Amino acid sequence: MALAKKIGLSFVLSLLVGVAACAETAEYPPPVTPPPPPPARTADATPPPAATAAVKGPAAPRVDTSLIPRDVLFGNPDRASPQFSRDGKQISFLAPVDGVMNVWVGPAEDPSKAKPVTADKVRGIRQYFWAYTNDHVLYVQDKGGDENWHLYAVDLKKGETKDLTPIDGIAARISGVSQKIPGEVLVGINDRDKKVHDLYRIDIKTGEKKLVFKNEGNYAGFETDDDFKVRLAMRKGPDGGDVFIDPNAKPKEKGKEPEPYLTVPFEDAETTAPVGFDGSGKTLYLLDSRGRNTAALFELDFATKKAKLLIEDAKADVQRFITHPKTGKLQAAAAVFDKPTWQTIDKSIQPDLELLGKLGDGELRVLSRTLDDKRWLVALVPSDGPVKYYRYDRDKKKTEFLFTNLKALEGKPLSKMHPVVIKSRDGLDLVSYLTLPKASDPEVDGRPDKPLPMVLLVHGGPWARDTWGLNGMHQWLANRGYAVLSVNYRGSTGFGKKFLNAGNNEWAGKMHDDLIDAVKWAVDGKVADGAKVAIMGGSYGGYATLVGLTFTPDQFACGVDIVGPSNLKTLLATIPPYWAPMVATFHKRMGDPGTPEGTKLLEERSPLSHVGKIKKPLLIGQGANDPRVKQAESDQIVKAMQAKNIPVTYVLYPDEGHGFARPENRMSFNAVAETFLAQCLGGPVEPVGDDFKGSSLQVPAGVEQVYGISEALPKK
Repeated sequence: MALAKKIGLSFVLSLLVGVAACAETAEYPPPVTPPPPPPARTADATPPPAATAAVKGPAAPRVDTSLIPRDVLFGNPDRASPQFSRDGKQISFLAPVDGVMNVWVGPAEDPSKAKPVTADKVRGIRQYFWAYTNDHVLYVQDKGGDENWHLYAVDLKKGETKDLTPIDGIAARISGVSQKIPGEVLVGINDRDKKVHDLYRIDIKTGEKKLVFKNEGNYAGFETDDDFKVRLAMRKGPDGGDVFIDPNAKPKEKGKEPEPYLTVPFEDAETTAPVGFDGSGKTLYLLDSRGRNTAALFELDFATKKAKLLIEDAKADVQRFITHPKTGKLQAAAAVFDKPTWQTIDKSIQPDLELLGKLGDGELRVLSRTLDDKRWLVALVPSDGPVKYYRYDRDKKKTEFLFTNLKALEGKPLSKMHPVVIKSRDGLDLVSYLTLPKASDPEVDGRPDKPLPMVLLVHGGPWARDTWGLNGMHQWLANRGYAVLSVNYRGSTGFGKKFLNAGNNEWAGKMHDDLIDAVKWAVDGKVADGAKVAIMGGSYGGYATLVGLTFTPDQFACGVDIVGPSNLKTLLATIPPYWAPMVATFHKRMGDPGTPEGTKLLEERSPLSHVGKIKKPLLIGQGANDPRVKQAESDQIVKAMQAKNIPVTYVLYPDEGHGFARPENRMSFNAVAETFLAQCLGGPVEPVGDDFKGSSLQVPAGVEQVYGISEALPKK
């Protein structure tokens, strides 16, 4: 069965960088179908030379000592991601040790007695889970953001940690754990061929591995069952669609591959996929948009392919699931338009969900369940307060508050996030999220008392989405006096295949028009001051920032680009080897560099091709080890701007990848960004203070353009 359901974790590929302490999401190894971009930097990807253009020093921005400190919003949480061991005797969570996030374990009845069981001293652990042995915790980690993930096992009795995948240059992918095989884990490893992953069973205690499936079919991913048997293998078709093969089926001709079990055309590829098998291996859960628009949830008899519709929603794809910890049966699922709409499949948990729904205002998330299903760990996630964690006893129907993720957030002037639906110029519904400074919205109706400076915060992916909830970036910017608007532009996931496919070949086209339409909505509605709108984002959001300053140079007052590609041709030319099976999809959605038309489109839609049009201030942040958007993507646009004497400030982190994982680096970049935005939009700032301490921050270009940054840098 799919690992997300097996181990009870929510795997979210977060392409927005600067994940705050108050956020519940975290980065994790790339899923089977990651968004496009390139491998780690090459040896010659050196920082560009310092700018030669003379720039007058900026004026000091207004300091406000009442602001919520950045170290609260972007530092480590007190505790996060609590889980029960499978037998319910122990509880675990992530918490800092000397400022670095590690796994803590203690008795389930008394979390205060928990002690750290891992000893990461650099990047911090962001995802972990329990083995079915109840004596081992498993986690993944890379080096410096290179995304060459290794899987580690912590033996709680011996106090030892073992690297289960001690091979240089590989990106391990966890494929499954099973109550039937508690002492092993199923892992994909690309050591034989960097382009594909073979599947191995690895002994958690000894590290010994046994080959389960040799990937000679160029498969991009697998669905396995509780016996660690490969039931479906997926490859991308030449049209960018998906082909699922049952490797256990009998082929029509000897020596040939079996006929496809499931064929998904390109237009349905992002909205049709297996969710996983139940514990018996006889039932396959499938999200399917074929013959419809939104992805509905079906239950299939795997042998006969007889399908039963379980849940559907006319406006949104089914995206979230609650699964029985022992049987693997799906018990509830939710479609997410502006907020999750849960529907129950197994009525036995309906009373539990109704009772937990009374905990308070916010989104309820079931995080962990014991194997006997007697106790749950749940989170209540509001948009304007810390996350609250509870223990729930199903027999007694009793909830017990455990702790919040960050005590320092309690009582802070946080703002509510408001879902809004904005019409695009061609009639699409753009589900968006607006957060306003608390003092500007006394009636809490999502309308300020006067137009405000605004930050358009663009999500990454682009095949991802923004959601409602506690968002550190929104809270930070709103607290600094800005309206904050996040827009699910066309191409975003979760709103049906028509909406997603409307973004095909529309990078810097209609996808950007949607962002402009959202700004117009905000200005016309007197939410935003049209002369003071900044654009900011990470990954695709960074690209959108560069597009905003090049394609619509008069629209935005300034831009903040974080790990954004500047040249779509070089982006696609440097796709990591293990993403090669998905290359046809990238070409269909962005432009095919193998055709004259595609090459022209990619050149036209690259901000680097229009760099001379930039006239507004630009801040760029980049990780030197980024395997998706290489350092060269930022280097080349900085060099091009310098060649034309266009000012730019460039911040580089030699120990980061696609986003800033270390809290010291997050805080240092956001200290720079806060002052940069204040110079552009006029908001207040918290002084840099000690926010550069412990950071690897370098400023290869434009240090003199952001007030106080040069003075705050460590003296060499």
